[in-house]
Amino acid sequence: MPEGASSAKSGELLIAVRALSHGFGPLSVLDRVDLEVRDGEIVTLIGPNGSGKSTLVRLLLGLMKPAGGTVWRRPGLRVGYMPQKLAVDPTLPLTVRGFLGLPRTPPAKARARVLEEVGVPGLADRDLAALSGGELQRVLLARALLREPDVLVLDEPLQGVDFAGQLALFELIAGLRNRLGCGVLMVSHDLHLVMAGTDRVICLNHHVCCSGEPESVRRHPEYLALFGARAAQGLAVYSHHHDHDHGPAGEVIADDAKGPDGAAGTVP
Repeated sequence: MPEGASSAKSGELLIAVRALSHGFGPLSVLDRVDLEVRDGEIVTLIGPNGSGKSTLVRLLLGLMKPAGGTVWRRPGLRVGYMPQKLAVDPTLPLTVRGFLGLPRTPPAKARARVLEEVGVPGLADRDLAALSGGELQRVLLARALLREPDVLVLDEPLQGVDFAGQLALFELIAGLRNRLGCGVLMVSHDLHLVMAGTDRVICLNHHVCCSGEPESVRRHPEYLALFGARAAQGLAVYSHHHDHDHGPAGEVIADDAKGPDGAAGTVP
């Protein structure tokens, strides 16, 4: 365990970043950033565009070397990474099954399992370019799960998805954490949907402005300075209870539309 890491928190330490600094030429992007991720917790990294979130993720994944500070990963740590975006050429003849087989083809059972886990078992033979925003995000999440990760790193997983699809996708991520017991580091640009399900929030603007439980962060003076009091009032802790589910494209699946065996039917 790295020096300075707390052992009082529940869950095994998976990743620890200490005094991490980085820049590009004269431009300082990160200034002495600290961050921890433990198993069984969801940590959300928020901040405005250009605040250094994506750079921090690249450093954390070992894709770049920091100018200063350290990145510690538990020995043997398996990381499942979901990128911020994937541009798919519509002329590329690539199915979901084929995409999940890149660059090394996993067993067919493993591919079927992860598609089932993310709620899209019927998409295996669909063209990747023909998927909706919500379906594509679930397929990207399925690919991350193929590594049987100890920690999921999700870079803006809700982008390109409509509001109902965002709700369903975030509930899926929280459910995977509960079921698999993995740690989750999720990058976002705000607290709108992640407030209720996130264990800890780190607000980044080149340095760590504030961190802690979501409610304390949204009331912190530095958070208010970044996003404004009006934004903080509009981002009250979100709690979503309903009598229906959402499909991968955001469609409503009502309880009374389910068949006698519990299979879901869709409501137009």
